[in-house]
Amino acid sequence: MASFVFSVIVVLCCVSSFILVNTLGIRRPYNGNETKQLRFDGKKGEFRVLQVADMHYADGKKTPCEDVLPNQVAHCTDLNTSAFINRMIQAEKPDLIVFTGDNIFGFDAADAAASMNAAFAPAISSKIPWAAVLGNHDQESTLSREGVMNHIVGMRHTLSQVNPFDVDVIDGFGNYNLEVHGVEGSSFMNKSILNLYFLDSGDYSTVPSIPGYGWIKPSQQFWFQQTSKKLQKMSKAPGLAYFHIPLPEYAYFDSSNFTGVRQEGISSASVNSGFFTTLAGAGDVKAVFTGHDHINDFCGKLTGIHLCYGGGFGYHAYGKAGWSRRARMVVVSLEKGAHDDWGAVKSIKTWKRLDDENLTAIDAQVLWSRRPSGNRRKKPIHRV
Repeated sequence: MASFVFSVIVVLCCVSSFILVNTLGIRRPYNGNETKQLRFDGKKGEFRVLQVADMHYADGKKTPCEDVLPNQVAHCTDLNTSAFINRMIQAEKPDLIVFTGDNIFGFDAADAAASMNAAFAPAISSKIPWAAVLGNHDQESTLSREGVMNHIVGMRHTLSQVNPFDVDVIDGFGNYNLEVHGVEGSSFMNKSILNLYFLDSGDYSTVPSIPGYGWIKPSQQFWFQQTSKKLQKMSKAPGLAYFHIPLPEYAYFDSSNFTGVRQEGISSASVNSGFFTTLAGAGDVKAVFTGHDHINDFCGKLTGIHLCYGGGFGYHAYGKAGWSRRARMVVVSLEKGAHDDWGAVKSIKTWKRLDDENLTAIDAQVLWSRRPSGNRRKKPIHRV
């Protein structure tokens, strides 16, 4: 009898835990790791994000490089991509690494899981939290898109999710958000003061009458709107969005109104899904970061939102001989309070680093800054 009662108690505890996890949307840890809460650094009041776009990893040292100088061809492989990630980690010491799709080049990867293990190895060995979304080539090896994302979320130190736990129906795989809390010990330590959104921009259109690449679907946009609204009720924190395929609005820029270069067309979907309008309507996202077009690396501002490319990172991806592979950094800084404590987000800055001898930093710019309260425009006084 005692054994039966004990068994019932165990079952009830398991059921209760399952209900709690799914009702509250608590993220279940993977591989026995505790989920790491992202937060700002207490010494500098910063949160640093490294974007890695289009690694196109395949089979490691057996995979040759694309579009490099003649003197680089003989000894250039996927390992050059790995070395570049390691250099960036050592130089910039990011708090989060974000991989924005085409992490592997499926057609040339004999084993998708083995290719991903090698591609993400530098991030894993650094023990820095990392997140990933899918591009249009990740599923072209031995795993489906869902299979690729399932493999990613099972890897060490990743915060990636297949999809939100509290959403039953949503298109794609790899739609999720992460909260970055304030400095430990500050009044913001239990509050998200920076919100990060990750979305699956798809691979190719599945509608016969619509050619070309995929796009962010209405179900994903609805999830983003609801998530943004919920987060903004808790705090008016700025947000950043990461996905692979650029929005059609990236084509609105020319050299007169962006920082960086545009050396190829904007390979967005052939239809406009309206996601930029959704972003603008939500109001919290200050910048969007994509990949896909490897030799574009610009940032331009449209209706209060910066649209940015990461720039081609991987050596097995197409590029331009003599034009260095590159990575984008984003640094979010906090304001100091009256008592010298860290407060809310003050500014969001970005720059790129080239994989050259000096790891040269270029194109630094401010993406967003909070207007000081003393500089707010006063309402005019109408005298009678």
